[in-house]
Amino acid sequence: MPRRMRTMNEHSTIEAAGPRVPPPEKLFEKRKFVHPKRIDGPFRRFKWLVMLVTLAIYYGTPWIRWDRGPYAPDQAVLVDLANRRFYMFGIEIWPHEFYFVAGLLIMAGIGLFLVTSAVGRAWCGYTCPQTVWTDLFQHVDRFVDGDRNARIRLDAAPWGPKKIAKRAFKWTIYLIIGFWTGGAWIMYFADAPTLTHDFWTGQAAPVAYGTVAVLTFTTVLLGGFAREQVCIYMCPWPRIQAAMMDEKTLTVTYKDWRGEPRGSLKKAKKKPDAFGDCIDCNQCVSVCPTGIDIREGPQIGCITCALCIDACDRVMAEVGRPRGLIDYATLEDCEHEKAGGEPRPVWKTILHPRTVIYFLVWGGIGLGLLFALGTRNHTDLTIAQDRNPPFMLMRDGSVRNSYTLKLRNMESRPREMEISIEGLPGAVMWSEEMSHHSAARSITRAVPADAIETMRAYVVAPRHTQGQDFTFILRSLDEQGETDSGEARFDAPEGQGRHEAR
Repeated sequence: MPRRMRTMNEHSTIEAAGPRVPPPEKLFEKRKFVHPKRIDGPFRRFKWLVMLVTLAIYYGTPWIRWDRGPYAPDQAVLVDLANRRFYMFGIEIWPHEFYFVAGLLIMAGIGLFLVTSAVGRAWCGYTCPQTVWTDLFQHVDRFVDGDRNARIRLDAAPWGPKKIAKRAFKWTIYLIIGFWTGGAWIMYFADAPTLTHDFWTGQAAPVAYGTVAVLTFTTVLLGGFAREQVCIYMCPWPRIQAAMMDEKTLTVTYKDWRGEPRGSLKKAKKKPDAFGDCIDCNQCVSVCPTGIDIREGPQIGCITCALCIDACDRVMAEVGRPRGLIDYATLEDCEHEKAGGEPRPVWKTILHPRTVIYFLVWGGIGLGLLFALGTRNHTDLTIAQDRNPPFMLMRDGSVRNSYTLKLRNMESRPREMEISIEGLPGAVMWSEEMSHHSAARSITRAVPADAIETMRAYVVAPRHTQGQDFTFILRSLDEQGETDSGEARFDAPEGQGRHEAR
């Protein structure tokens, strides 16, 4: 085909295809793996302390013993799902007292609001489980692969015997940590020594093995591999926190008016007035566990762990410049300092109306829960009236009603309890275990420790009794003498009906 004709055909094909459309904008950025550099400083040491304390609490709490007597478990913290109890040292929570757990959850939420309004994302930077376990896995990386530069070189190196051996060793430690984490979790739901023996001898329930397997996988995945991706993309809390922070919130801040324009030491020596304090060493970026550059301003990836402060302060000390180029500060204080003012004390920064209100609400709920816990009754009565039939006419013309009573003994010891009736003149009662000839105004029952005793009570009133309300009273026959009561309804036929045999 002649060249001119071929060119014309190609041009016609392009026109037929329409105008060229630009490629779509990429909405996904390929992950850049973060290799934080080892750093030492006050904030790093504080993170060490928080990590050790929180991990010790998590792994060690199920093994703490607490003597509650012979009738209750001796594990200090136990979620006893089988018996529907929650034990925490000297406190025992029953299902009908779930408001205590709800109150603690509300306190936890308000506590997060308080911390966020005062010191920004300090929860994320120090005590969030994702942060704690990620920090632990990163220390494993340094132990096996070396510091930042060594890990970067190892990642870029081709697979060989040395790399395979290091990866196998490191991932084995990951699995041990994940398995230990899952194993510690199930210990909160059963006696730890007994469950450990049953687990390793194959006698534990299938749900125990399944739970450990799931938690091992998720711990290794989230802490060992996903890491900062969880904080930046998966966790909703940073988005919520962003709406709660304002110019009065204390957070990690790069003081750009002092650091810009950036320049190396060599450039600064030649033109000392042309450059700021930042020497563009990138140490703040190298130590960041999420890989952000704090000098670019507030970002959702910043968990305010303050490791960049440790790195920057050390560099400033080495080059003979004042510390605090990166520091905890509020936007208000930054503007004040930028205008030439002196920084305010931290306590003045934290004490503003919003944090005070959060603290008062948080403390008020806590005091209310403590008061309710200290004054709660360890004796409880529940009443259910039989409705089929609602009443029965006895041979002598009297009327009988039936009730199911639940006597709750919330003490870790058996107790004698007396159940009596009040407000129904001439009425007597008896239980299934008694003869109706032994009917009386009160009945004594032995209620086991930490248990609910169910009894069926029959109440008989004279024939002239019309339907009316009365009260069951439960009293513990011990030195405490606790009482509880419940209202009930006594049903009777209207007027004088036909007497039916029992």
